[in-house]
Amino acid sequence: MRSERANEERLFKEKLIDSANEITLEIVQEKAVEFRRLLSYYRCALMEVETKFRVLNEEFSLKYDRNPISSIKTRIKSVPSIIEKLERRDLAFDVDNIENYINDIAGIRVTCPFPEDVYLLAESLLKQDDVMLIRKKDYIENPKENGYRSLHLIVAVPIYLAHEKRLMKVEIQLRTLAMDFWASLEHQLRYKKDFDFTEEMAKELFECAEQSAALDKRMGELRKKVMSE
Repeated sequence: MRSERANEERLFKEKLIDSANEITLEIVQEKAVEFRRLLSYYRCALMEVETKFRVLNEEFSLKYDRNPISSIKTRIKSVPSIIEKLERRDLAFDVDNIENYINDIAGIRVTCPFPEDVYLLAESLLKQDDVMLIRKKDYIENPKENGYRSLHLIVAVPIYLAHEKRLMKVEIQLRTLAMDFWASLEHQLRYKKDFDFTEEMAKELFECAEQSAALDKRMGELRKKVMSE
């Protein structure tokens, strides 16, 4: 067991060093164990938030015979992405800087059948007394210029360790199936390697986003008719 843990620590340190870029190897090696511990805290926070959403989904299933959640995906930001974000902000590689200035280390994406499910889940989550809202950006009501739609929340949730309680930040994205479909394909198309994405293509993608939003609206109206019968 001890040898497995030592090997795991060694592999993590090697991965961190490989991602160091301009950061000195001495600093990376010195911070590797501390950094690995911080990432484990973020994973715990993701488990807390994911459980909260699954409990809400179960509750609405029992009460109203419907599931507002279609899927849940979680991720921890990659080491190169963390280092790149620190460098862009001219911040040293330090766990305090990571924890204080980067809000999206831990991310969870929740997809829902209908737009009203997005707001229902967000409202229900934020009512919980151990969830603290740090920032909210509603790209459904106010889409980005490229047509992107999603509800973004940055929240802080407590994790309970053996001898302490820590508040950890989690980025939450809530969107419909149609919004998620568009966003996933838009990213694949726009960021294809060795290809120049044209203004005409961007316009077409925006029109697809508008059609996707119109589909969400029509399906929502149809659902209301079904539920009222």
